[in-house]
Amino acid sequence: MQPRVAVFIHEKNEPPGVLEEVFSDMDIPFEGIPLFRLGRVPDTGHFTHLVFMGGPMSVNDEETYPWLAEEKALIRRAGVEGRPVLGICLGAQLIAAAHGARVYPSVPETGWSEVLCRGTGIFAGFPDRLRVFQLHGETFDIPPGGQLECTGETVRNQAFSLGSAVAIQFHLELTGNIISDWSAALGPVARAGIENDPPSRLPESNRLCRVLGERFIQGWDRGA
Repeated sequence: MQPRVAVFIHEKNEPPGVLEEVFSDMDIPFEGIPLFRLGRVPDTGHFTHLVFMGGPMSVNDEETYPWLAEEKALIRRAGVEGRPVLGICLGAQLIAAAHGARVYPSVPETGWSEVLCRGTGIFAGFPDRLRVFQLHGETFDIPPGGQLECTGETVRNQAFSLGSAVAIQFHLELTGNIISDWSAALGPVARAGIENDPPSRLPESNRLCRVLGERFIQGWDRGA
């Protein structure tokens, strides 16, 4: 079956970035689903792969954003069906919450930081230490049956896998324009810290995003 990707977008300024380039280069049809405008999860039965992007809300804000509950239900169904699911930042927290794990406030992380990677599953061959971009104020527990894949010093749980789902707290999909857009909305101290970071970190982040995106489409060893 020809892969077809649904990308759930929670805020206009949280697009798929490099992932969009990967899918386009692979000639994979994909559709962005703007939940911030639709306010509901449409039928996704014709999509083979599901991607859930970041957003400023909490996965616990179902009363304000009822579609969060719909997303969690969809993630659970996809797990039963074996459809690949990728969650980034809020998307990762949605995967955790959908499978019964807590999502709760953490020490905020903003800008570039280091995480340790086990190098297994979809992360096979990744460096042991990654410099990644962070922008979050909540974290998640690892759901039952989940495998912790990446850890951080300030916030321990940074990525996990569970069956056909991969949850990543940090952002590999960033482009220079996205970083500039996000930085503009931050306070002067946080903005200065990001702007002073070496721009040389972005190409390696983009390279790893390409590897991850291609494996997400082509498949990966879930038992590794």
